[in-house]
Amino acid sequence: LEHPWGIDFLPDGAALITERPGRLRIFANGTLSEPVAGVPEVAVLGQGGLLDVLAASDFETSEMIFLTFSEAGSGGAGTAVASARLMREDDASRLEDVTRLFSLELKTRVGRHFGSRIVEAPDGTLFFTIGDRGQMERAQDIADPAGSVLRINRDGSIPPDNPFVGREDAAPEIWSIGHRNIQGAVFDPVTKALWTAEHGARGGDEVNRPEAGKNYGWPVIAYGRHYSGLRIGRGTQAPGYEQPLYYWDPSIAPSGMTVYEGSMFPEWQGDFLVAALKFELLARLERDGTGQITREDRLFEGAFGRLRDVEVAPDGAVWLLTDASDGKIIRVSRAK
Repeated sequence: LEHPWGIDFLPDGAALITERPGRLRIFANGTLSEPVAGVPEVAVLGQGGLLDVLAASDFETSEMIFLTFSEAGSGGAGTAVASARLMREDDASRLEDVTRLFSLELKTRVGRHFGSRIVEAPDGTLFFTIGDRGQMERAQDIADPAGSVLRINRDGSIPPDNPFVGREDAAPEIWSIGHRNIQGAVFDPVTKALWTAEHGARGGDEVNRPEAGKNYGWPVIAYGRHYSGLRIGRGTQAPGYEQPLYYWDPSIAPSGMTVYEGSMFPEWQGDFLVAALKFELLARLERDGTGQITREDRLFEGAFGRLRDVEVAPDGAVWLLTDASDGKIIRVSRAK
C-alpha cells in the first residue's frame, strides 16, 4: 500500500482502504483487490490526495460510500466530499453515481492541512473536517469553511439546524470553527456527540467535542507554540474560545481516531484509540462512566512506524494503517 490513509469496514467484514495517491482498495479474505474503478480524480499535492472513506450506515441496502479528497480547481486545490455506490464484483469493483456533495471554494496551491475525516451521525447527517490549509487566519472566518468542522445531509444539502443557517456573512455548512487540522473524528456512543483529534503546531494537539457554533481557538489560543518558538496568539485561553478536553505537549501528531466497541478487549470498552504519526504510537484514552478522559496509555511506540488510521473490526480486533510508501495493514488481536 502506498501511503494508506483511511479505513472502514463493510458489513461482511471486508475493509475499504484509501491510498493517498488516489486509489481505493478492498481487503477481503486475506486478499487486497486491484484499485476500484471510478474514484474521483484527486489532486496529489503535499498532504493532499485521496483521504478518508466511510461506508454508509445503511450500506447493505444503499451500497453507498463517502470519500474525502483534495480536488484541483481554479487557484490550486481544496478539500472535497463525494458519495458513490460501490459495485463489488469478483474481477473488478467500481464506483457508480459519483456525486460531489461539497467542494471548498477558495482553493490554493498550499500543500498542507486538507484535513479530512468524515463521520455519519445517528440522524444520518455527515460531519467532516477541513484544515486551515496552512493559512491560519482562515480558521476564524465564519464565511470560509477552512479550519472548521462541517455538517451536511447525505445529499449535500444543509441541515436547517446548523448554527449559521440564515446568516449572509457565514457558510451554512459550518458546525464549529477555530480548528487547525483535524484528522481524527468519531461519533461517540457514550456521550452521543462528535469528538475530534486535531494537530497542533509545536505541541498543542487537541481532543475536542465540537459543539454547534462554538469557536475552538486556533490561532487565537493554543497549548503549543509556533515552529519558530514564538507564542501563539494570546496564549492558552481567552474569553469566547473553548478549551480542549485533552491535549498533548509535546505533539504526538494525532491522526485517525475511534471508540473501542468490541468483545476482544473488553477492558478497553468505550475508550478512545488515537493513531499518532510523530511518536509512532497508538494512544488509548481511558474514560470514566460519563465519557470524560481520565488517563492515557501509550501502545506500540515505535513498533510499526507512523500510524495514520485506526479502526475496530467486526470481530473486535484493532486495525492500524502505517503511513509510508510501503504502508501496511496491522491487525492487533488478543494473544491466544
